[in-house]
Amino acid sequence: MKAFKALAISALAVLFSGNVWAADKAGWPDGLRFLAGPPGGNWFALGGALSEMWSHEVVQVTSGTGGGVSNIINIDRSKGDMGFSVASLQSAADAGIPPFKQKTTNVAVLANAYPQVTYFIARQDFLDKNGIKDLGDLVEKKIPVRFATLKPGTSSEFIIAHLFDTGYGIDYRDAIKSWGGAVQYASYSDGADLISDNHIDVFAFSVGEVAAIVMNIESQTKVKLLAVDKKALAAMENKFKTYTYTVKPGGAYKCVTAPVETIGDFTSIVIRKDLPDSLAYELAKAMLKNQKGLSEAVKDFGSMTAKSNSESKLPIHPGARKFWNEAAKAGK
Repeated sequence: MKAFKALAISALAVLFSGNVWAADKAGWPDGLRFLAGPPGGNWFALGGALSEMWSHEVVQVTSGTGGGVSNIINIDRSKGDMGFSVASLQSAADAGIPPFKQKTTNVAVLANAYPQVTYFIARQDFLDKNGIKDLGDLVEKKIPVRFATLKPGTSSEFIIAHLFDTGYGIDYRDAIKSWGGAVQYASYSDGADLISDNHIDVFAFSVGEVAAIVMNIESQTKVKLLAVDKKALAAMENKFKTYTYTVKPGGAYKCVTAPVETIGDFTSIVIRKDLPDSLAYELAKAMLKNQKGLSEAVKDFGSMTAKSNSESKLPIHPGARKFWNEAAKAGK
């Protein structure tokens, strides 16, 4: 009788356990669509690695191309389930700030994956000739400058445009032309060639913490990273939830001989807000568990921490927030 009772209790325990698992998966879709980036870029490579990992550990995920702005819009419209963007763009989407025509309502952050840094890299001969020490000097003195950044619609140009607008009160395109300068748009590689060959004076863009593009430029010509004024940094943080990133001397860049403060942002993974909390929890958990392997696809992914995600000022999906808080408290 005792054996039968023990067996019955054991069976109930198994049944109960199975019901909990079934409840945890309630509302899960059969598969998810991940919107990455253009072929050949970091987002495309990491998107494929993430999708493969999640398919093995959580739920079937397929990866496709995308972009920082379009990914947010498509996820909000349920034309995708997850994707890459940057934190400042998500902040703009939440507020309906251009390039977003209206506020998004169904997009949350799954994780801030790794830092994005905005670099204003300038030729040293241009700076010496005009007595320019930082970005504020360039704006205040209205020096004719040959300026380049990435094309409109990229996260780089978004940050550059809004930094000048929010931090300095100017439209950089109109202002630079009125100073007698010129603005052009270039890819990373083309911009590097332009500044190295003395066809432009300043090249501005956002990229990861250790940027091969910066090292490539400084190996070909003498340049300096321009610091952004504290007032402008504070204005951007208030409006777009960016932060102050300090490029320190003695690091990857030989042109940095003193600390340089600039805009810090995050490459973020965004997700449909209406997906179940349990699913978002498991997706975030699998990312942290497999972080080492994923960083082989994109090295910067190795800098992701539970602490930075738990402290994020952006709207984190409730399920992901639960995981990041637990992981941060556990010191993971």
